[in-house]
Amino acid sequence: MPEPADINSPEVAKTPGGSTGSGKDDVVVNGHKEGESNPFAEYMWMENEEEYNRQVEEELLEQEFLERCFQEMLEEEDQDWFIPARDLPPGVGQIQQQLSGLSVNDGNAEDIARKSNLNPDAKEFVPGVKY
Repeated sequence: MPEPADINSPEVAKTPGGSTGSGKDDVVVNGHKEGESNPFAEYMWMENEEEYNRQVEEELLEQEFLERCFQEMLEEEDQDWFIPARDLPPGVGQIQQQLSGLSVNDGNAEDIARKSNLNPDAKEFVPGVKY
């Protein structure tokens, strides 16, 4: 076990509470240096504690208001979106299934082309262009 150091030894002077002997940085009784203009500067906000509490309360109310507005916006957005399962009547789903099962039969394509009155050598139609 180490022996206690002498209070006047150089080791004690190097510790945080010890004095280096310079005299310029001596600590005042309540832990503040002599050069500080107001030793209670960090506690000055307490002078206006009611004002501080009012500001914090306003910030909390504003944050709560913004959260409510955001939630309402999301709910309105959900209502505006078209969701077939929710927004269509029950029988429409069956019609959609029947429509998706329909296909065009390409077996008659040659017959249709032979009977057509269209000119196969005509230029391709481009909207807005006059020939």
